[in-house]
Amino acid sequence: MPASPAVPGLFLCFAATVLLVFVCVSAPTWEKISFLDVGTGSNTVHYGVFGFTGSGTHIGYEFVDPSSLGNTQLNTRIIHNLTKALILHPIAAGLAGLATLFGLCGAGYHRAGTVIMTLLAALATIVTLVAWVLSMALFGIARNRFRDQNIPAQFGNANWLELGALVALLIGTCASGCGVFGRYRRRRDAY
Repeated sequence: MPASPAVPGLFLCFAATVLLVFVCVSAPTWEKISFLDVGTGSNTVHYGVFGFTGSGTHIGYEFVDPSSLGNTQLNTRIIHNLTKALILHPIAAGLAGLATLFGLCGAGYHRAGTVIMTLLAALATIVTLVAWVLSMALFGIARNRFRDQNIPAQFGNANWLELGALVALLIGTCASGCGVFGRYRRRRDAY
């Protein structure tokens, strides 16, 4: 393999891409993955990137009371705009996917692919960090407000999948940055 120094960064960027894609297909598309689980039993509402249990898939939504499925006191303009900011998750997944594609080029062909992978992985890391901070703030506020109304609410697994993707991207950026300086030429055998 001509560019084996690019492989660790490539693997980590691919792992981050997979984790971010899982986060992007959270509730209402895939109910097993969510940022916030509110309620108990059959009245549980799972909140994801593009909506919640029983809603259509769209950018931006309002929180509902799981017992009556009506609006809560949580729905302000700021909170609604924060739910629109969750669009950063698919953007981060796309950037991590592009970093993976350029990493394949770097691992198979030329150092330029590894350089571009490093830059895209760094950009994906920044976008993922911003998205993680926003989602933790948004769903942390929502969780506390639901708990203040005596409605059970806990964080879902998407928060931790996103944190795993952030760590993988951070380490992948460093690994691919170091991989840029690796050996990319084949040894010439002396006869």
